[in-house]
Order: sequence, then C-alpha cells, then structure tokens
Amino acid sequence: MKYNNLTAAVLATLALSSPIAQADITLHHAITGEVLDMSVAKSGGHTDAFKQFMQTGKNPYNSDKEAVEKGKSLYMTGCSGCHGHEAEGKLGPGLADDYWTYPANATDKGLFELLFGGANGMMGPQYVNFSTDEMLHIMAFLRDIYKGDPKKAKWLKD
Repeated sequence: MKYNNLTAAVLATLALSSPIAQADITLHHAITGEVLDMSVAKSGGHTDAFKQFMQTGKNPYNSDKEAVEKGKSLYMTGCSGCHGHEAEGKLGPGLADDYWTYPANATDKGLFELLFGGANGMMGPQYVNFSTDEMLHIMAFLRDIYKGDPKKAKWLKD
C-alpha cells in the first residue's frame, strides 16, 4: 500500500499523540525482597486510587481530609493496639516521627509494601485484615499525623 505525504503525517501524528502505557510498579516484601503476590489481596481494594498508586508509587489519598478520617478509623481498629492511638509506639514502633525501623517506609511504596506483606516480629501481613485501598487510607492518616521534619518526608517529594 502506498502512502502520500499527508497520510504519513496523519499516521505519525496519531502515533506520537497516543498515550503511552505506563507499567505498574513492582512491590517487594520488606524483609525477603521477594515480589509480593497481589493475588492474595482482600477483595474490594482495586479502586481507581489503588490503580493510580500502582502507576506512581505515591498515595493519592495523602492530604485528602476525608480519606485521612477513614484511615484514622481503620488505624484505630486494626493498628493502634500495637502502635498506639497517636502512632507513638507501644509494642510496635512509633509511626509519626522521623525514625523508621524500615527506612523504606519513608516512601509510600515502602510503607505499602510493609503493610501488605508484613515485617519481622509481630507485624504480620495486613492483606488479610485490610483491602489495598484501606491500606492507602491508613497510610494517608499516618502521613497526616507526621510530627517530623518535612524535609525528611520522602512522600512529600516528587
């Protein structure tokens, strides 16, 4: 098939203007480094916000007051018994300051990986208790109550 210059220009424009598919980030277990098996996730968490998180590694709920309130409620129910009502630390470490037992938690991707897959000690995988979307809400709450130096808050950086 023979193309004239106009047809070639139209085809080139279409090719250049079509959206490029962005691959999902790869999530790894915080301890073993193995790729997390997302097929075991609790149902109901595959929301648009979670899809966005999987594209960028950034929590779209950060700074969303409604999401933070939902995250607070979920945190109080499932996390405060070990981490304290204000994430100050009890049996588990504090979660509102600059010290992270797992430094990767300073990023949204790292914090999600730890929540989903668990860690050492008593912190088991939370995919059995929360959907992936609920985990993002809990993370938004933790980011909202952060009392550390904003310069150290990697989740605030682009």
